[in-house]
This record gives sequence, C-alpha cells and structure tokens, in this order.
Amino acid sequence: MALTPITWDDTGKRFYETGVDHGVLYVYNSVTSKYENGVAWNGLTAVTESPSGAEPTALWADNIKYANLVSAEEFGGTIEAYTYPDEFMACDGFAQISAEGAGIVVGQQNRTTFGMAYRTLIGNDTESTDHGYKIHLLYGCLASPSEKAYATVSDSPEAITFSWEFTTTAINVPGMKATACITIDSRTIDPTVLQKIEDALYGTNVSTTNVAESPYLPTPAELIAFLAEE
Repeated sequence: MALTPITWDDTGKRFYETGVDHGVLYVYNSVTSKYENGVAWNGLTAVTESPSGAEPTALWADNIKYANLVSAEEFGGTIEAYTYPDEFMACDGFAQISAEGAGIVVGQQNRTTFGMAYRTLIGNDTESTDHGYKIHLLYGCLASPSEKAYATVSDSPEAITFSWEFTTTAINVPGMKATACITIDSRTIDPTVLQKIEDALYGTNVSTTNVAESPYLPTPAELIAFLAEE
C-alpha cells in the first residue's frame, strides 16, 4: 500500500469562511407547537455563536486522577442587524396594544421563542466565495433585553445597529443528543437533498414535488427524512 505524504496549501484547498446572508426568522407558535412560516431578515450583519458549558470536573481517587465529569453543553449567541422583521417584535418583548391599535406597541411583554436560518460563504483560492456555503439552523432561541442607542444625525451619520443576545433550548434529534444548532454544508450534501431543504427553508412557487411550499423550519427528524427519500 502506497503511502501519501502530507502536503500543505495545495491549489484549490486553501479554504476560508466569510459573510452572513439569507437570514430567515421563524417565530414559534405556542398554541400549535410549531414554528410559523419564515420571513426574510433583511439587514442582518452578524450572528455570533457562543457555545458554553462542556467543562470538565476532575474526580480524584487512590491518589490519581480517576475520571473527568463533563457538564452539559449549552448554545447561545448574539444577533446584530440594521433592522428586523415586524414579526421579531414579539421575540423582543413588544406587543400591539389591541387588535385595533395598529402602530401602537407596548414593551416589556413576554418574549416569544423563535428559530433562525442564515448562510455563511465558503471560499478558496481558486473560486473565491463561489466555492460553497453553509446553512446554519437555530432552534428554541430566546432573545434577552438589549440596549438601543439613538443618536442625533450629524455630518458623520451612522445607521443604528441593533444587537440581541440569545439563549436556546435544545430539541430532540433521533438517534443523537438533543441540539439547538444544525449546519448543512453545500460541498458535501447530496444536491437533491440540499434543494429539498432550501425549498423548505425559503419556500418556492414550484417545489421538487411540483407543489408550492411556504417557508418553514424543518425539524431534525424532517431533515433526516429528506435524506431517507434518496
């Protein structure tokens, strides 16, 4: 068996990840126990993923390190944007004052759970950012109260950047541990399966089944079902 030596920085294999786009918001409906149809999140500038936990605690016995106990891992992060969909107001603790009170909202209300999808680009040294992309799915997100700084217009105007920290509650994944985040890599997934997932996430006039679909956030079980159909 011939051995292949390690090489570095081969042409076409100098990968990097950049950018954030194709943001979609899915507000959770506690009555139906499902996420509502997705809406575009325009003006999304950054999503910072901040996992925590998974910290080891050493156990000692017989004068030696006996084992490590690892704490549960949690997932949270920060969302930054120049603007946000109207549907996100309920997730930020705002509610319309009444059915007839369009344009009047009240703050400090109960915050609605939401899910998200967004895309990051994968580039390399030969194709730039056309090489591929990753779709990131977030489940069970809950936004925390955030600071909003309003400033006067001056000779150096700047748009307000909104920022929200969020925590998550993991959901079940068949055959695996529960999770709040799933990543889909366009470079390795079957193109037909990828198309089905994007049809679900973004909606389509005519899907792969020739039926119009509204955008929705597939559960892990539904993603696995897409794979099983191939």
